[in-house]
Amino acid sequence: MRILIAITLALTLTACETVSTTQPGTVGVSRQQSMLVSEKEVEQAAVGEYKKVLAEAQQKGVLDRNAEYVQRVRAVASRLIPNTAAFRPDAPHWAWESHVIEDPQLNAWAMPGGKMVVYSGLIEKLRLTDDELAAIMGHEIAHSLREHARERVSQQMATQLGVGVAGALLGLGGIGQSLAGALADVTFTLPHSRTQETEADRVGVELAARSGYDPNAAVSVWKKMLEAGGSGGPQFLSTHPSPENRLADLKVYADRVMPLYQQARR
Repeated sequence: MRILIAITLALTLTACETVSTTQPGTVGVSRQQSMLVSEKEVEQAAVGEYKKVLAEAQQKGVLDRNAEYVQRVRAVASRLIPNTAAFRPDAPHWAWESHVIEDPQLNAWAMPGGKMVVYSGLIEKLRLTDDELAAIMGHEIAHSLREHARERVSQQMATQLGVGVAGALLGLGGIGQSLAGALADVTFTLPHSRTQETEADRVGVELAARSGYDPNAAVSVWKKMLEAGGSGGPQFLSTHPSPENRLADLKVYADRVMPLYQQARR
């Protein structure tokens, strides 16, 4: 029985594809990732889940209610998106969308394929400048570029496949979850790993700099988050390393990409 379980787990791991989702850029993010599901499958699931979120917000009357916020978010997105080519040549051609949901929580997220939402509480409570808004949106876009959701879904599904097979062999029944459900979990419920968050920070500051936004705003906005959300910070960045380490890392990489910012401002 143990041999059968080991063989099945080995076959599951063999099915994983090792990929380089992005070019390293100036910040040098180059970690290879193991994927069990295809990019196309995840993006199709993302479209469906995104439509559900927008439909629910529309029904509640909280979708894109503040024209000023919507204009600001989409203006920032319009500058960030072309510069995603520095990491992925295909990314500027994704079907990008940006919306603002009226909600007091300090949160923002981006699904695979460039489907973004910013919550109004983030803009209002933190009194974000455009540079700070770009730091947050650049961070979320970086998650999409690095396909962190696909990576996390792959990890979940690999675990569930192994546990399900083991359970079936031991008479405990199967364990499973749909791709759409797994994607919703990793987007709205489960935190990113520290490695993924650090990658998103670094890629995000470079995106902001290339787009003419001050990369040091990533430091100032994190300080605002700590003041507003306590020692844990807001939900969407709750799994970062200690605030001191994160601030130090952001400062190092903001300095590294400062020449890109200066060039973009000319």
